[in-house]
Amino acid sequence: MITISRLYDDYPTATRAVAELERAGVPSSDISIVANNAEGWYDSDRPGMTRRVDRDLDGVDDRAEGARTGAGIGAALGGIAGLLAGIGMVALPGLGPVVAAGWLVSTLTVAVGGGAVGGIIGALTQAGVSDEDAHAYAEGIRRGGTLVTARVPDAERIRFESILDNSAVDMRDRMNTWEQGGWSRFDPAARPLTAEEIRRERETYRASS
Repeated sequence: MITISRLYDDYPTATRAVAELERAGVPSSDISIVANNAEGWYDSDRPGMTRRVDRDLDGVDDRAEGARTGAGIGAALGGIAGLLAGIGMVALPGLGPVVAAGWLVSTLTVAVGGGAVGGIIGALTQAGVSDEDAHAYAEGIRRGGTLVTARVPDAERIRFESILDNSAVDMRDRMNTWEQGGWSRFDPAARPLTAEEIRRERETYRASS
């Protein structure tokens, strides 16, 4: 098995990629997702309360919207019910609260508890992601992105990577943009970005695309 990862600018796009992986034969037990929650789109933790996923921040659970429309964010979420069953929030150095699900979460929890560099860096490198890529993916999450990581058979790597490449961030181009602003590596001691800062980041990406 080999680990492959891709970053997406938003959670709905990432969930569609996960659904495509599952349709192609990758079990949900071999897929993980880690998403920035600075905008507060995912609610959890209050005992007795139903968790709410509101990625478009309209005050309505996206899954309920999907049930009514049969498309869009809710439909994408419904397509990966197995993975979402284990979704939850964890606070990470440099990232703040993130929403995470899948096999990587246990590694992530151990990395954070053990004081591994950046938490997310330790988890990704232990999973087989290169150090350079781990720092880039961590920074991508910090700036509002969603990371999808999957364990796939070595012989089918190219097929599954092509699935993940659809709508994924061009990491080399994105890193060049960050480096022009003075970025070099993910800093776990950095202040997590606010929701407004993340919105401005996304506007910058849209303007340059």
